[in-house]
Amino acid sequence: MKIRVRYFASIREAVGISEESIILPDRVKTLDDLRGYLMDRGTIWREALAEGNSLRMACQLKMAAPDTLLTEGCEVAFFPPVTGG
Repeated sequence: MKIRVRYFASIREAVGISEESIILPDRVKTLDDLRGYLMDRGTIWREALAEGNSLRMACQLKMAAPDTLLTEGCEVAFFPPVTGG
């Protein structure tokens, strides 16, 4: 399955890219699986996407839970919480 992943704000700064297309292995089926798959890339990825971080995820432009299923061609976004004033 091929998806598009976008990174915003401090996450983008940490990983050094704003977006990428990824062909996922069959074992990656949910947002949580994707997060783990990306964290396996190494230290920078583990730190940026760590479970303890306040991290938001979206799939197809909608806020999404970790158990959200990924689909062919979907767009996923990772971003920190946003505050307004």
